[in-house]
Amino acid sequence: MIVARVDGVIVSTVCHPSMHGHRTIICQPLDDAGRDEGAPFLALDPLAAGKHQRVLVSTDGSHTRLHVKDPKSPLRNIILGIIDDQDAKAGH
Repeated sequence: MIVARVDGVIVSTVCHPSMHGHRTIICQPLDDAGRDEGAPFLALDPLAAGKHQRVLVSTDGSHTRLHVKDPKSPLRNIILGIIDDQDAKAGH
């Protein structure tokens, strides 16, 4: 699981068939203090998170492939939740 910030939405005219009809967003991973950490990545977004919202991302590709009903999908990351409390810390 990764805490990340939504930085944008991906729009593509050509994509893998498993991505059709699914929203894909750009996520910036964050450290424990909320600072950028590492390179941005793409994630499937079934929750319609808004730009700059913090989200909880699963990196379990099998869960993502199950969501899109395609065992050969290249998708790996999926948004599992939107973090609504700015002061929330893991485990509290």
